[in-house]
Amino acid sequence: MSNSELTSPTASADVPAQASELIPLNAPREGTPEVISTPPALMRAVRTLAQGSGDLAVDTERASGFRYGQRAFLVQIRREGAGTWLIDPETLEDLAPLVEFANEQSWILHAATQDLPCLHELGMSPRSLFDTELAGRLAGFPRVSLGTMVGELLGLKLAKEHSAVDWSTRPLPESWLNYAALDVEVLEDLRTKITEVLEEQGKLEFARQEFEHELHLPDPVSAAEPWRRLSGINKIKSRRNLAVARELWTSRESLAQSRDVAPGRLLPDKAIMAAIDFKVSSVPALLQIPGFHGRSAKRDAPRWLDAVQRGRSTRDLPVLRPESSGLPHHRSWVEKNPAAAARLALAKDVLTAVSEEWNIPTENLLTPKYLRELCWNPPAALSEGSVDRVLEGLGARPWQRELLSGKLAAAFKQK
Repeated sequence: MSNSELTSPTASADVPAQASELIPLNAPREGTPEVISTPPALMRAVRTLAQGSGDLAVDTERASGFRYGQRAFLVQIRREGAGTWLIDPETLEDLAPLVEFANEQSWILHAATQDLPCLHELGMSPRSLFDTELAGRLAGFPRVSLGTMVGELLGLKLAKEHSAVDWSTRPLPESWLNYAALDVEVLEDLRTKITEVLEEQGKLEFARQEFEHELHLPDPVSAAEPWRRLSGINKIKSRRNLAVARELWTSRESLAQSRDVAPGRLLPDKAIMAAIDFKVSSVPALLQIPGFHGRSAKRDAPRWLDAVQRGRSTRDLPVLRPESSGLPHHRSWVEKNPAAAARLALAKDVLTAVSEEWNIPTENLLTPKYLRELCWNPPAALSEGSVDRVLEGLGARPWQRELLSGKLAAAFKQK
């Protein structure tokens, strides 16, 4: 894509305003779909989907906050001419027919990075994708939730009251099934509308490159010390107390996995933090600590007490602040690397200007990590080409480099 092909969006390409009155979308157009939970039903679903046309609209429902992990408890798939199908992966031991078919198709998703990891666990991955949420960000929508975008572009009111329910519930209530079906029913029409907006704004190629990048993103991996993500752990000032936090987290994680329940439902983070401030030696004393009053906390109190005591006695004390393999926090750059701090300030000004020109959030113009890497380790000889090569090596897409490489090189030369 050459510079001559890049033209800023005009006023005529403004994002559509919110409709004053939205039409409620209460029930799927073909009625409430059945839940596919047997091998014969799955084969029937796959055969019907194969006879349809166009891309697959795909969504999942998880049981975050209720069950351990982020696996899918329902997979919704819709295709033009084939209707909507709700697949229950919990009751189907073999999804091979669906996987073989779906992996050869292009998909439409909303917020693909949220759904793809749990679909990958099932062996499912699209040939290509269109992410309506990411498209909305590139189009300049200030809010990109599915409900908001459906209202903005389709004039429909999509109910979202079941978004945080326990999707591991069986049988699933009819109102929940309707909700799940509607989430994929609107995706094809939404894709059509947002494509029109992107095309008018001259950003459709931007979106294609972003979707391709998103398709190949690795799934999230656990941190080396995941217990350090406990809420409030940054307030702990001693290695001994960190050991107690680690042992409680580890014990809670093991029990949560064995019971298939969200860890916080067994013992909230705030209870772990409170336990560190109290030196207890008995179950009754432990149960006096805030956060240890729930049914699970009482039932498992001996387990928690044992974890506290292990933390108090272990010789394996964690370091207060583990060494980071990455760059220092950018707030410390003024002291540690003033030149990099100056470049970062200039770069942020560049991104802000381009963001306003193209109506694209700065974080979508360039991944913040890439920007910091460039500012900390710039090329020795500054030029548009050398900056472009650094950004390419970091993973920036061609459209991002077209918009930014020259401007960033020029800004750095001013320093």
